[in-house]
Amino acid sequence: MPTTTIDGLVTRYEVSGTGPPLLLLSPGGFNATLDNWATHGVYRRTSLVHRLAERYTCIAFDRRESGSSGGRVERITWADYAAQGKGLLAHLGIERAHLLGGCVGCSVAATFAVAYPEAVVGMVLYSPAGGARYRLTQHARFARHATFVAEHGLAQVVDRVKNSQAGFSEDPCVGPWASVIRTDPDFAASYAAHDAERYQVVLAGLARTMFDRDSVPGPEPEDLLLLDVPALVVPGQDASHATSAARFLHECLAGSEYWDVPVTEQTAETAPERVLRFLDGRSADGLSPDGLSAAARPAPGP
Repeated sequence: MPTTTIDGLVTRYEVSGTGPPLLLLSPGGFNATLDNWATHGVYRRTSLVHRLAERYTCIAFDRRESGSSGGRVERITWADYAAQGKGLLAHLGIERAHLLGGCVGCSVAATFAVAYPEAVVGMVLYSPAGGARYRLTQHARFARHATFVAEHGLAQVVDRVKNSQAGFSEDPCVGPWASVIRTDPDFAASYAAHDAERYQVVLAGLARTMFDRDSVPGPEPEDLLLLDVPALVVPGQDASHATSAARFLHECLAGSEYWDVPVTEQTAETAPERVLRFLDGRSADGLSPDGLSAAARPAPGP
């Protein structure tokens, strides 16, 4: 699977299908890998990306600090995640694309649209993560990790990561950099040697600024209210994907469409058709037939 370097970090990505480009911003919290589109919840159950790839060039990637992509110990922001997606489009020679965000990927998609509106044809925000319980859950995970670091040190975090396959959601003690510790020995060594006090400051700032509201984390409501990007919002319905989060995005995004259907009725027959109807209705002027420049198009297989 191909990789490229964006902002000094390796990004693993995959391109499938043909047609106008569709940038996929993965679900999965702090383990937002491209594989999640085929294995997680409603996306697996509806075969959403498989169906979309029949008419669109789907560009999926491991978000930084996830899967086989790289990372850094720093106060990560939603803007950093959006910049990774924009950098990948630039690497592929794509100036404009549709966006599909799933779960926490909706926060990345909305941040991307606010930062780079000229690069967005339209966006689908599918089951956005958010709500009061979601914020409380995230803060609790960071607090548990901070306690583990204070009691055992960063070297013990590395040992715990290497002796399990759990991610931050399953075992908060391993922290949000667990994937990079597993895949990059040099990073693991530098992480273990990191100043613990400075690390705690980074950790506290990351949790406070990324998960600072009970609606949807990401761009400010005032920025969304001024955004002129077509959007389709599809609601979730559980503690991490509150229906109120989807309603919030719909209310802030002028002219957005809201698919008012319970999760149980978002099926392999209904969900891909609804998303395709939205995407097909947006303008794709100026895009190449398969969405990629000749230089960036993957080489054919043997």
